[in-house]
Amino acid sequence: MDIVSALGLGSAAGLNAYIPMLIVGLLDRYTSVVNLPAGWTWLSDGWLLAIVAVLLVVEVVADKIPAVDSINDVVQTIVRPASGGIVFASGMGDPQTVSDSASAFGDGRWVGFAVGAAVALIVHLTKSTARPVANVTTAGLAAPVLSAGEDATSVALSLAAVFAPIVVLVLLALTFFGLGWLISKRRKRRHAGPPPRLEDMDF
Repeated sequence: MDIVSALGLGSAAGLNAYIPMLIVGLLDRYTSVVNLPAGWTWLSDGWLLAIVAVLLVVEVVADKIPAVDSINDVVQTIVRPASGGIVFASGMGDPQTVSDSASAFGDGRWVGFAVGAAVALIVHLTKSTARPVANVTTAGLAAPVLSAGEDATSVALSLAAVFAPIVVLVLLALTFFGLGWLISKRRKRRHAGPPPRLEDMDF
């Protein structure tokens, strides 16, 4: 994999911490499509994959319940960047050959981890800022729909990172466009103020 693949995996972790970890681990364990470099093979350990799968189920359910999703986002402020750092660094390849300049920072894998954590954190913060807009405007009815869309996008980004890295850039553009639209809608709603009362309207 390369930098675009790593970017796709890190971004996917910003939407769902466990999907990219599970996909990379399963592909490394059961196929020849992904070959994790030395130092990252633990991602395909059977016990770890089982734990990640259980955590994924919990995340998928919790993120679709209004109010609970906001609490989950607070918890995931730590988990998603950590996951993003792991999958980004593992996607960059051999930590000793990530970059010649990495030696200035010590072990190259920590440079990749820091970059991936930052990418995942940006995506996570954008998502957690946009989500309350839908919860407020739809009385929480849109939460499961948006959550399912975020999960699907995380899966698409993870698979694209492995099989078609160029598609990652398109998916990222669409993702940020959608999240940006929700945020701008929230700001417009704040500036608009409450709707006029019927008795104040002239007929």
